[in-house]
Amino acid sequence: MSKAEIPPWGLAIAGSTGAVLANSLVYPLDIVKTRLQVQIKKRPNSSNKLAENDSSATTTNDRHYNGTIHAIQTILEDEGIMGLYSGMAGSLLGVASTNFAYFYWYSTVRTLYLTRVQKNTSAPNTAVELALGAVAGALAQLFTIPIAVVTTRQQTQPKGDKKGLLATAKEVIDSEDGYSGLWRGLKASLVLVVNPAITYGAYQRLKDVIYPGKQILRAHEAFLLGAMSKSLATIATQPLIVAKVGLQSRPPPARNGKPFKSFGEVMSFIIHHEGALGLFKGIGPQILKGLLVQGLLMMTKERLELAFVLLFRYVRMIRKEQLAKLQKIAAERVAAAAEQTKQVAENVAAKA
Repeated sequence: MSKAEIPPWGLAIAGSTGAVLANSLVYPLDIVKTRLQVQIKKRPNSSNKLAENDSSATTTNDRHYNGTIHAIQTILEDEGIMGLYSGMAGSLLGVASTNFAYFYWYSTVRTLYLTRVQKNTSAPNTAVELALGAVAGALAQLFTIPIAVVTTRQQTQPKGDKKGLLATAKEVIDSEDGYSGLWRGLKASLVLVVNPAITYGAYQRLKDVIYPGKQILRAHEAFLLGAMSKSLATIATQPLIVAKVGLQSRPPPARNGKPFKSFGEVMSFIIHHEGALGLFKGIGPQILKGLLVQGLLMMTKERLELAFVLLFRYVRMIRKEQLAKLQKIAAERVAAAAEQTKQVAENVAAKA
């Protein structure tokens, strides 16, 4: 069986479905890693010890989180179980649209490259896989980043200021940036296309190395490759991920409501207040989420792609059978018409 039998939209549906299922299962980790990444705390060697409830320590909430477990406990205490699922609808909408666009464009540009540029059966090298992934990621981000901006705002809203998807979008539009605020962090997002590029480039290369020539992977094999590739990508791009979240969330109190203008400004602010290690805050839940999401995504995607292959083969078989029946009926009618014509001719000849 070959994935070449599946059109780009089929691969896009498989990828986006897998992404939605995976992200819905681990969504609380997404909330936690976002909250950890937007809070700003003082340097450990600061003369003033940070109080747990010091509002200057966080971007949008009154509580300071000391780690993943503490964040989960605090959110449950302050907001209840629903606090761990704040903004989930918008997030899953963003996940579905982003992954659909990514997998559609990735399969399209990869097919074009293989058929019009490389023109041979060998697999593209690592650099080419990364470049193809980056192109697909950039195209996907241009169309889907407004949903990511709104979702990040929803995830970091305080308990008493929770808003729906449309109300949050209006809040962004009503800010000093106007409609362009919906594309806040676009430059950082375009830089971050190296994350899925590294992820799927590494996935393809690891697949060729570990399972050479194997078109359809088993569930545990796809999970393993997805987890490994996402871990590599997350470690390499974590500072940019933190900066992007800072751009898209509400500005910290220390900036008196003034939003960041670039991810470079966010990174400088974090380094000034927390040191260089602040750029890697939230990496624990980020990697854990990435491991689970990417593993489940690729596992589900491989299963759905297999289902699409079987479905398209079945449809082609049905069409072939129907075409054969139509050809048979047409041949019988032609033969009947020819027989009638022959009989008419014989009758005319006999009367003559």
